[in-house]
Amino acid sequence: MNRQELIDAIAEDTEASKASVARFLDSFIGQVQNTVAGGGEVKLTGFGKFERAKVAARPGRNPLTGEKLVIPEGVRPRFTPGAGFKEVVKG
Repeated sequence: MNRQELIDAIAEDTEASKASVARFLDSFIGQVQNTVAGGGEVKLTGFGKFERAKVAARPGRNPLTGEKLVIPEGVRPRFTPGAGFKEVVKG
C-alpha cells in the first residue's frame, strides 16, 4: 500500500475528505519525525513505538574499491511494533 492508497482507505473508513486525511497524515508524519529527531519517542499503544537509536561504529568496505573502512557511529530511527500489532500480523 502506498501513501495515496492509504489516504483513500482512511477517507473511505472515516467518511472524511481525501484532502483532510492527506493533511492529517502529513501532520502525523511531521510530528513523529520532529519528535524522534529531537531525541524523543512516540508511543502509540497497541501499534508501536518510534524512537531514535544509537548505532555503534562498525567495519565496512568501499563497494567501488574494496578498501576496508570504519563506518562511524551515528543515529537512526527505530520502530518497535506493539503487542497488538504483532497479534494482528500473526493472525
